[in-house]
Amino acid sequence: MTRGVIATPHHLASEVGAQVLRDGGNAIDAVVAADAVLCVVYPHMTSVAGDLMAIVWPAGATSPVGLIGAGRSGELASVEAVRARGHETMPARGPLTVTVPGTVEAWGRLLERFGSFGFGAVLEAAAGLAQDGYIITPQLSRALQSAAGWLGREPGTFALYPPMEAGMVLRNPDLASVLHEIGHSGLNGFYRGEVAASLASAIERRDGFVTRQDLATHRSHWVDPISFAYRDLILYELPPPTQGLAAAAMMVRLAAGMEFRTARDAAYALRERYITDPDFSVAPVEPFLNPDHVPAGHARAHDFGDTVYLCTADEHGNVVSLIQSVAYDFGSGIVAEGTGMLLQNRGAYFSLDEKHVNKLEARKRTMHTLIPAMAARDGRPWAAFGSMGADLQPQLQAQLLSFLADEGLDPAEATARPRMAILPDGVTLAMEADYPNAAQLSRSDRNVRLMPAQHPSFGHGHAIVIDGPDAWRAGADPRSDGSVEHVG
Repeated sequence: MTRGVIATPHHLASEVGAQVLRDGGNAIDAVVAADAVLCVVYPHMTSVAGDLMAIVWPAGATSPVGLIGAGRSGELASVEAVRARGHETMPARGPLTVTVPGTVEAWGRLLERFGSFGFGAVLEAAAGLAQDGYIITPQLSRALQSAAGWLGREPGTFALYPPMEAGMVLRNPDLASVLHEIGHSGLNGFYRGEVAASLASAIERRDGFVTRQDLATHRSHWVDPISFAYRDLILYELPPPTQGLAAAAMMVRLAAGMEFRTARDAAYALRERYITDPDFSVAPVEPFLNPDHVPAGHARAHDFGDTVYLCTADEHGNVVSLIQSVAYDFGSGIVAEGTGMLLQNRGAYFSLDEKHVNKLEARKRTMHTLIPAMAARDGRPWAAFGSMGADLQPQLQAQLLSFLADEGLDPAEATARPRMAILPDGVTLAMEADYPNAAQLSRSDRNVRLMPAQHPSFGHGHAIVIDGPDAWRAGADPRSDGSVEHVG
């Protein structure tokens, strides 16, 4: 048995991750097993055909490493191709938004480098849940019902994910078969075998851009995280194509005493100006980490997006901060025939403006919202934390960090604490109703919008604070269906 802890947004994922630890796996094995379960039981938020980002502090290491598991646009993608199909702006859903799935390759790289179990062992529980079924939570029920209108455009998707009531059982045997295939054949079967053929065929049939060649050549990338000081901590975020630099920009400006809205506006304006695939344009780091640099500009608005964040730690000293997503709720809305997998719509973040840094181009990774975070104190990992929430993630992360580091809250308190966020319109300040002075602010400022307490639109944040080699405190967000599981 491996002593450890795991926090995820669904109790089944936390239980499976904990069981992997009990069976002797490490934190990396546990986090992959838990994430695979989330790909089954939280289809509105994530998918095996989504993307994945992670920061791992390996046992005995002096610093963490990052993994960018972002899929690229298809080789057929271009601004002209989208316009020729009748669009003036990048569509939000459908086949033109589909990018290469990055998750499975990222799972493989994590297990290959740091895991102690193989694919088959870590995916077994997820495959079982897909085959035998799982109970629909109220959150998933609400998502299925609210999305029913547009999910109905794809008969196969609607057949798999119709409106369902909480307490009903949902089964996905095709997805179980894919998970078994990954467990048996590994990355090759998924990206170059029968699964790849099914994915490419589904996209081609719908006049999309991703081909068999795009799938066969996909690779994740190990990177050095961005590191910067915050109080007595060193914080770690992922570099582009993620918006990690924007989160860093917001945090360093808040630490310098800048007001929340001003810090947010500066961070998002910098993101809009600079962040895209570094293979196409390299973002300068200095403007983001210099609190005196306050750019003019604004950020494009996107939907809130749906994502899962989870974190683990074990007695060996491994710590993992991981985030994974299908982009918007239910992604592109397309389930590739015979796979049970929702294809992500990450390509919706591209611009059709030829002058924009993040314009759509072939084989390009878009500016990516997924940002896991980690913090160190005195050269040792101190916390892993993050939140789903798409464009809002830098704001939500900054508040989680402040609750943990500035106010010294226990992770359970920090993840439950009332939150606020400036919405994608750049004007409206949304606050949970139990946020301090929220009612008074809403009466005096017409740009303040009150939301119900513990509303899921404020993200599902989770956190682990490491107090010693085998001493951890963790919190799972009550806005989710999640839990914390301790082993040992």
